[in-house]
Amino acid sequence: MKQPVTSAPAETLAPGPQPSAPAIEGPVAVIFNRFGPYHLARLRAAGRRVRLIGIEAFGKDKVRDWEVVRGADGFRRVTLFETEEDDTGPSRVARATRRALERERPRVVVLAGWSSPEALSGLAWALRNSVPAILMADSTWQDWRRTRLREGVKRRVVSLYSTALVAGSKHLDYTAELGLPRDRIFLGYDVVDNEHFRSGAERARADAGLRARLGLPGRFFLACCRFIDVKNLPRLLEAYRRYHSLARDPWSLVLVGDGPLRAEVESTIRQLGLQTSVATPGFAQYDALPAYYGLAGAAVLASVSETWGLTVNEAMAAGLPVLVSRHCGCARDLVEEGRNGFTFDPCNVEQLSQSMLRLSSMSAAEREAMGRASQEIVNRWTPELFAENLEKAARAALAAPQRTASVLDRTLLWLLIHR
Repeated sequence: MKQPVTSAPAETLAPGPQPSAPAIEGPVAVIFNRFGPYHLARLRAAGRRVRLIGIEAFGKDKVRDWEVVRGADGFRRVTLFETEEDDTGPSRVARATRRALERERPRVVVLAGWSSPEALSGLAWALRNSVPAILMADSTWQDWRRTRLREGVKRRVVSLYSTALVAGSKHLDYTAELGLPRDRIFLGYDVVDNEHFRSGAERARADAGLRARLGLPGRFFLACCRFIDVKNLPRLLEAYRRYHSLARDPWSLVLVGDGPLRAEVESTIRQLGLQTSVATPGFAQYDALPAYYGLAGAAVLASVSETWGLTVNEAMAAGLPVLVSRHCGCARDLVEEGRNGFTFDPCNVEQLSQSMLRLSSMSAAEREAMGRASQEIVNRWTPELFAENLEKAARAALAAPQRTASVLDRTLLWLLIHR
């Protein structure tokens, strides 16, 4: 398959307001698998622009350790299942999604991704009821190995959406390659509450005793992530050992997170002899995260596959320089080489170690300037951008030709839901 062409700068990509776009007369339903802090920040911003219904499949799931956040603050919140249980299979989720949409009767349906039962069921309901559907997506060409069959199926599903709200410029390219017109694709899907991380980091820096209370070293690289294969933690640790041997006064490394590979990560730390230089404080809830960013010297994300990388947004909002794998979807839009950080090949241990050395060898003033640049860049990527472009996407969807589903399309959706 041919690769997409490189995009123009991200700020030029979002289509402007459409003068002929109709008003949104009725509610807009946005469906996620589960509302985490990031989703709620986006939905609260969107609720100030449109009459919003937020539907989550689960109040608590098996994968993410987020605390349950109650309340909606500006939008109507619907939870299909309080917890994800073993018997909460795709068929039950699909039926509950259909029932919720029948009750709410939204004017537009906004769906996260193209594979979950709640998204596919929501799409099927929208097509059956002549309601335009908006795709929210953060996939790119390089996320996974692509096959002709899978891409053909995805292209067929994407053709049933009216517009899309995607993460960034790589994601716009990919969605356009799947057949959706570029002027119906809007940016701003993957954003965080920048103010939460900016103000929290400032409070952490002003608290003279916080570093000791958290048991954090004086200077350190910070990696916040789940302990899973794609986060590439063994190579990050190898690169850090190499950096540690090269640096005259090396920083420490702090890995904030947890996951199925925790025992393997701790074993690797011991094997590399890094017990006194690498800390693993565990998973940190949303309200605790800004303190770690505020006390860090720089953030690093070494993933070999990452659709976006929200921890990069968080670190930049907190005013940190960033080291970001080129395999992260956010790298093109958020990292300006040498201005607010550096990118690297996540499979090249030497390249990552040299990036760490280069950054830690800079003067404090140079790193502070990079942190300010990070904040300037990420200030273009906010919940307000999500809200503005969600509204534009909804208006464009209402103005676009109505999508219809053939018997083949309906059969395909049913098979995907129940696979």
